[in-house]
Amino acid sequence: MTGVRATRAKIPVYVFEPRGIDICTRAGAMKSQASADRLRRTLGRADLRAVRESRRAVRELLTHWGTPERSEVAELLTSELVTNALVHTDHEAVLTATVGPRRLRVEVRDFVSREPRPRPPRSGDGTHGRGLVLVESLADKWGVRRHEVGKSVWFELGTDAA
Repeated sequence: MTGVRATRAKIPVYVFEPRGIDICTRAGAMKSQASADRLRRTLGRADLRAVRESRRAVRELLTHWGTPERSEVAELLTSELVTNALVHTDHEAVLTATVGPRRLRVEVRDFVSREPRPRPPRSGDGTHGRGLVLVESLADKWGVRRHEVGKSVWFELGTDAA
């Protein structure tokens, strides 16, 4: 199952993920699950505080993973994906981070089908327009996975720099 969304006033109410874990959310609420090797967090619609909280959660998840430099890259790229999902959609998002012995995969799912594209920043853009360029240049792999409703933007990092 790729995911199902029940809606109430165009706000995701329930998200059912393929691994049998369900997260119930309401607008503005945040709920998370974490284990030794996996983090799942539902991010409230337009709640930019979730960017900082997501970085902290990923930092804690990666305490004993890879090198400190790789963990810092993971935090940065996570904050870019979370920011994009919250700024460019009018919906909640779901952050999932999975740590394996040799790699980290971070995925941010939103409920808008429009696919993001990296674009070089233009003068006058200020700090906007750099997120996916950073992801593209610093991640070992990255991509977009379509769902019946919405998409997931993901990246992977190995424990060692490529």
